[in-house]
Amino acid sequence: MEAHAADIEQALPEGAVAASFEARVRDFEEARLSPRATRSYPARRRREEPPCRLRTPFQRDRDRIVHSKSFRRLKHKTQVFVAPEGDHYRTRLTHTLEACGISRTVARALRLNEDLTEAIGLGHDLGHPAFGHAGEEALDRALHERFGRRFRHNEHSLRVVDVLERDGRGLNLSDPVRDGILRHTGPDLPATLEGRIVRLVDRVAYINHDIDDAVRAGVLHEADLPRAEIAILGDSGSERIDLLVHDLVETSERAGDIAQGEEVGGAMARLRKFMFDHVYFGDAARREQERVIDVVSALFDHYVAAPELLPDGEGDVATRVTDYIAGMTDRYCIREFERLAVPRAFSA
Repeated sequence: MEAHAADIEQALPEGAVAASFEARVRDFEEARLSPRATRSYPARRRREEPPCRLRTPFQRDRDRIVHSKSFRRLKHKTQVFVAPEGDHYRTRLTHTLEACGISRTVARALRLNEDLTEAIGLGHDLGHPAFGHAGEEALDRALHERFGRRFRHNEHSLRVVDVLERDGRGLNLSDPVRDGILRHTGPDLPATLEGRIVRLVDRVAYINHDIDDAVRAGVLHEADLPRAEIAILGDSGSERIDLLVHDLVETSERAGDIAQGEEVGGAMARLRKFMFDHVYFGDAARREQERVIDVVSALFDHYVAAPELLPDGEGDVATRVTDYIAGMTDRYCIREFERLAVPRAFSA
């Protein structure tokens, strides 16, 4: 039967094949997805495009993100620890993959659109600068002190996919993916349930894998973790993620929205606060942050004073400097700083 259908499609003109594929996807989604799920069609993009014969609009968005330069650079951007000594610490890329995998699990369980969820998950951190939380704060401080503007990685992630990729043409992603990327953090909730999954699961992922990395680095010990919250959520990262995912799915099914149970959600929020107080902005992180601020500030001032050294791009000096520094990996940022700060004779 499948071979017969393929023979029929081969005999159809290209436009008819695309229409046939879209019709099958529409039928499948009406039969299988929740009424609350975002449908794959019609595609809503800033620039109209002819449909693909083999992929839904959200699958095309996913592929564009995965094949982008900014996605590849995530493998050399810090999640928490700057230039860690060891092969098993998370990077911005591994965080993205972990968050994306968990998000797809939740979307499937709730009969929502997995392709949309995956595209948002893969693209949500494309605009994050080097050096993790410290790097974002350092770039925001430099931009604010020099130009009175703010830097937010979610807003910059949207700029990456809209403007910076493909030599200024952008990826032309669909509106639901763009919305999910922009609103994965910040005051406004995403417009789709799929985007709200990524927003919440992003926290589920980073809280738990950052605990693992902090213990590995000696910044935390298992005994330091808040006992009341661990008693509710579980002793290991895998136990906590399993409980959080089940609670999220079960609570969301009852609520008709993406939500956590009061006890489990409250415990996760308190554990997240603990991580910000003791890891992300703890004493060790603050000492590291001072060095990060020195590096980012020096580079920012250097390129503001010499914009002719920047790659070609649109926008004023503040925008172009921000685009360039935000796109740097940890090691490239450090190398550029050393090139500026260390006399060549000393570095030879």
